[in-house]
Amino acid sequence: TTLSLRVMTPNQVAWDSEVQEVILSTISGQVGVLANHAPLLAALDIGVLKIRTERRWSVLALMGGFAVVDENRVTVLVNEADKAADLEPQRVKEAYLSAQTELAQATGRKKMIEANLAFRRAKARLDAVIAATVPD
Repeated sequence: TTLSLRVMTPNQVAWDSEVQEVILSTISGQVGVLANHAPLLAALDIGVLKIRTERRWSVLALMGGFAVVDENRVTVLVNEADKAADLEPQRVKEAYLSAQTELAQATGRKKMIEANLAFRRAKARLDAVIAATVPD
């Protein structure tokens, strides 16, 4: 038995296929979902979504949202989704280092909140690229 996974952003359907397993980054930690999982509604953090198909693992960086699991269907609604395979590793690493510097130098509440959000988004993309390069 497989799961039907659909990942949607306001602008696109980022993923729509049958999968064996999904690992969600929720606000309370990672949750693995296999076929016949109990119904679930979960708030998603900025982080990595891991997807196992018959052939391999795929990785997406998600920028917050929520997931619904019901009757072997997983629906993920997020603000933004980046497939690790579409990201350029060097550019992602540079953006992460830049965001890290910006966060360290941020002053004032508003700038610190903005810098922290930018850092978390950059880290999610870097984590996705790293996870995608680890052999299955």
